[in-house]
Amino acid sequence: MTNDGLRILVIDDNRLRASVIEDGLREAGYRHLTVVTETDALLRSIVDSDPDMIFIDLGNPNRDSLEAAFAVSRAVRRPIAMFVDHSDMAAMTASIDAGVSAYIVDGLRKERVKPILDLAIARFNAFSRLQRELEETRSALAERKIIERAKGILMRNKGVSEQDAYDLLRKSAMRQNRKLAEVAEGLTLAAGLLE
Repeated sequence: MTNDGLRILVIDDNRLRASVIEDGLREAGYRHLTVVTETDALLRSIVDSDPDMIFIDLGNPNRDSLEAAFAVSRAVRRPIAMFVDHSDMAAMTASIDAGVSAYIVDGLRKERVKPILDLAIARFNAFSRLQRELEETRSALAERKIIERAKGILMRNKGVSEQDAYDLLRKSAMRQNRKLAEVAEGLTLAAGLLE
């Protein structure tokens, strides 16, 4: 996505601090910026602006502002860069666990905004790719377990070998124009009803 097309939301209850991020982004060529200084209806602001990237500057955060920021990062699947004034290992760990892509301590300078944006987007994309791969792997493992159960049912009930049971499932899937796992799941559900 080009600089012109990237929609960025800057969240900071301090207008002066927000202007530092805003100036850094404008100097880097970003034009679609929304600055939110009222954090009462934060999720509504995010939904309304539908950003591609979020900068949150908490300054010296208290527990409530950290919790609100964590709620935001869990609720939206966007790259998020969070700025704070002081290092706090527990807050940093909780931020990363909640989905914050970049946790920046005492680093609010306009010349650093563009590299931080690039880092947050790259980390977000890498993390998203890993999550997708994990879900695909979990799904494939679940499908494999269902297929193995269905083969076991066919082997017991029909007295066939494992390969013959697999061939029966595969032929049935082809005949019904369905995925092998769908046919296997149907068979295991039906067998469960008959027990």
